Amino acid sequence: MANIRIEVLNKCEQIGRRWLVNVYSIYIRKGLPSKLYEEICGLFYNKVIQDCRYYSYNENLEEVPYDFIEPQAKWGLEISFLPGMTDNVGNTVKQIVREYLINKDYIDENVCIKARSSKLILSQATEDDIKQEFNPITEYCILVYKENGNCYWRHYGKLKGVIPVPRHWDPENFKQLYNENWIPVSSTGMTEGETGMTEGRAGDTHSGVIPARDQEKKEWIPVSSTGMTEESTGMTSSSNGAKSVDLNVSDQELEKISRDGIDGNGTLGLSLAAMKDIKDYFNKLGRNPYDIELESLAQTWSEHCKHNIFCSPIDEIKDGLYAHYIKRATREINSDICVSVFSDNAGGIIFDDDYLIVDKVETHNSPSALDPFGGAMTGVLGVNRDIVGFGKGAEPIMNTYYFCFAKEAKGKFYRDKERTDEILPPKYIMKKVIHGVNVAGNCSGIPTQLGSVYFDDRFCGKPLVFVGSVGIIPRNINNAPSHIKGPKNGDKIVIIGGRVGRDGIHGATFSSEALSGNSPSTIVQIGDPITQKKLSNAVIKARDLGLYNAITDNGAGGLSSSIGEMGKDGFEVDLSKVLLKNDGMAPWEIWISESQERMTLAVPEENLPMFKQIMKKHDVEVCVIGEFNESGKAVVKCPKGTVIMDIGTEFLHDGNPKMHLQTKPWSKGLPAPRAGMTTSSPSLEIELKEMLSRPNICSKEFIVVQYDHEVQGSSVLKPLQGKGRMCSEAIVSRPVLSSNKGVVKSQGFGSSYGEIDTYHMAACAIDTAIRNYVAAGGNINHLALLDNFCWCDAYNPERLWQLKKAAEACYDFATAFKTPFISGKDSMFNDFKGYDENGEKVIISAPPSLLISAIGIIENIENAVSLDVKMPGDLIYVLGETLDELGRSEYQLYSGIGNNNVPKVDAKSARKLYERYNQAIKDGIIASAIAPNLGGLVIALAKSLIAGDLGAEIDLSLVPIGKIQNTDIINKIIMFSESQSRILVTIAPQNQKRFEELFEGAVYSCIGKVTEKKVLNIKDVLKVDLKDVAC
Repeated sequence: MANIRIEVLNKCEQIGRRWLVNVYSIYIRKGLPSKLYEEICGLFYNKVIQDCRYYSYNENLEEVPYDFIEPQAKWGLEISFLPGMTDNVGNTVKQIVREYLINKDYIDENVCIKARSSKLILSQATEDDIKQEFNPITEYCILVYKENGNCYWRHYGKLKGVIPVPRHWDPENFKQLYNENWIPVSSTGMTEGETGMTEGRAGDTHSGVIPARDQEKKEWIPVSSTGMTEESTGMTSSSNGAKSVDLNVSDQELEKISRDGIDGNGTLGLSLAAMKDIKDYFNKLGRNPYDIELESLAQTWSEHCKHNIFCSPIDEIKDGLYAHYIKRATREINSDICVSVFSDNAGGIIFDDDYLIVDKVETHNSPSALDPFGGAMTGVLGVNRDIVGFGKGAEPIMNTYYFCFAKEAKGKFYRDKERTDEILPPKYIMKKVIHGVNVAGNCSGIPTQLGSVYFDDRFCGKPLVFVGSVGIIPRNINNAPSHIKGPKNGDKIVIIGGRVGRDGIHGATFSSEALSGNSPSTIVQIGDPITQKKLSNAVIKARDLGLYNAITDNGAGGLSSSIGEMGKDGFEVDLSKVLLKNDGMAPWEIWISESQERMTLAVPEENLPMFKQIMKKHDVEVCVIGEFNESGKAVVKCPKGTVIMDIGTEFLHDGNPKMHLQTKPWSKGLPAPRAGMTTSSPSLEIELKEMLSRPNICSKEFIVVQYDHEVQGSSVLKPLQGKGRMCSEAIVSRPVLSSNKGVVKSQGFGSSYGEIDTYHMAACAIDTAIRNYVAAGGNINHLALLDNFCWCDAYNPERLWQLKKAAEACYDFATAFKTPFISGKDSMFNDFKGYDENGEKVIISAPPSLLISAIGIIENIENAVSLDVKMPGDLIYVLGETLDELGRSEYQLYSGIGNNNVPKVDAKSARKLYERYNQAIKDGIIASAIAPNLGGLVIALAKSLIAGDLGAEIDLSLVPIGKIQNTDIINKIIMFSESQSRILVTIAPQNQKRFEELFEGAVYSCIGKVTEKKVLNIKDVLKVDLKDVAC
């Protein structure tokens, strides 16, 4: 056998006195000539910009004396994934080595190869820096340091005894390394005050290896070098059965089982009423439920899957908010562009005669609070699978995002009363969420074309991570509508893609509760975009050949949800056929695991040979685990054929007891504006500069440039526009390169206004998404919306009242604008429940928030309009009226000036304005356009000028305004009011007559002109050099 450790030093990535080293640990179950080690090493580094070295190990695992690859370093911190975490780099290393050795005829295909990657940070800094370097929920680290000429190490991790060791290594050789004084760490790193450590001399044995340990059995469990056990196709003999659970206990005991889980395995998240209904159901069957049955019901009935709050009767609304407001709006609008709404993994509208466009936006808030990288990454990959799972299978063509972060946490907060488990710092969360979306999109070959960020310190307990995906699918496939699907009696249940592990267990039930010290680390997943890309390509090929009847993704609830949803008429599953990546998994763990990159399909038996052949060609694993039928039963068997789950599908899907929710008007009153700036108020020039630098207004280019928006070659209007590279609020994409028709995508976010009125907050979010879409050239008559509600403390009657008002606004304004909803999502418990630095209980609730996404088409992409002004001499017009609406605006949050008048939307007049603007787009007379948003008119103007690298002369007295009570601040109101339904446009002077003819009778005004001199000159108000205020 061969054991190789390769270290690659990136010379160009040195930051200060720090060096980054990529480490690859490779095991090959065959002896190789020593000359091959250097060849293998050469596969992983560039001789020009990198240094590289390798260590080899003999059969006795004796290592050559260890030293740092960079001799100036005083210590090295090696960070690796915990067992069960997907190691994408390690998997790629394994594939590279395997293909190289097979092609060179050194090994055959049966030789086992394993690989694990890690990151080694070398530094001369202090040991305290460890706290900021790794997340112990998904990683562990080893500190190697020099002392008296020798190298020593310390291990840091959240859990004792879970550090991986390759299976082929005998754990007995390493038992002496395990020590009960293992240094525990919190979510932010090392726990202060700990003195114990696992310590040894680095030259004595393999650096960074101690055995894993099963916490329940207290046995030593060997784990592979990728953090996973030997690949398996079933369960081990020690976990063949399921456990019977006695529910004939007191109500208090039922609540305890739901809260803590079966044997403390993690929350079920079921109400007492639900637990009692389950008890009654199984009493009628004359038996106790098995653990897998309880777990399956918990996933299916979870808030995440069933949307209980949004669907339950509330006050006088018997059919619930979702049906009464969201679905009813779409039904009454009855738009002929809608093809598939609220019935599939995504919503679908007509693109042209040949294609449908599909769209979905998800939230991944809870996982991102625990592991921002993995949470954001799997959010993107999950919503991509929603696209692949639409109809017979769509192809992802675009990703989007919207992040809500805290700038800082006001003090220290902990998940546990002992104050050892500190929440992650906001900056760390932001950095890792951004990176997670980066890896998911860039490595999948899907462009990330639209996104933004909103900051509010109340997001420190739980960030909001919205991730979206757009796809395309032919309208007809094999002479049948592509959006219609369903399993047929006798179809085989086929699972393709990644294997099943313990990652992601209880994700659905966990995301249905507030974040707390009981939040399990098992819910964290790390995606594999490469595997998913192969899966996506294979699905499209099988789709076009008509090899399956239905497809859906394995997301929340895993197999229990995907098979349960597809098999509403009945199914039978044999869990011994499921491909696993962890040994010793209990049946219930296999059934509800949310391991990533998996799809469930219904494949006719006669199509299986061809289907498997296509999957093999694309290097996608396949397993056939059961059959869909019409029995009306959900049946799951364990390996020996014993039935461990037998539930009626009607009870599984419809047995969840309905709550009748009651609301109470919000009683906390309106937030009082501060007295505001008076004699000490800064000049308007200074205020403008400081407003442009506010986190919610300043450029997000540092995020945008991390995402590839050009892959697939479809980008028309970019996420960064103009010479000044200004972030756009809408994009245009060309999904069919032979057509001039484009997809327009935009977003509108409502949060701050909700402190005063959630009804108007929702109205503004809708109008913002629509006017961003319209400003870029989108057709107002070919437009659909998606809603994503993120609420807090959702059982609180006052919060429910706010939710009800927001949902009511969605109905009112969707119908007024004639823009149907086609898909949506709600996340109801965005709260953190923990302790402050004094050990006192604390609850941090994210503000009620609503993201509205708009998607539609532009008939001719050549008419798309960017936000940057184009030519000196162009005329500047403002469309729409400016009102005294500074309530909860960015300017009021900055200055304290103004009243509680939040912006309000007049949908009837706005719709007429947008229709006229559409005609101006078709006439080709709009040179540039931007929809004023946060910060108001002057911020939109400054962004447009900076983007175009030009200036302007403006007269505020020409801006159309409504009634203003406080005339002392009239200029500030005109400049910074966030009144809705306005578009700031520029046109060439020769188009003035036609432009004014189009808008006759509407509210509009020419307020100035573009100048070559890069100065914003507002008559009698301010004069600013735009080079000094570039945001």
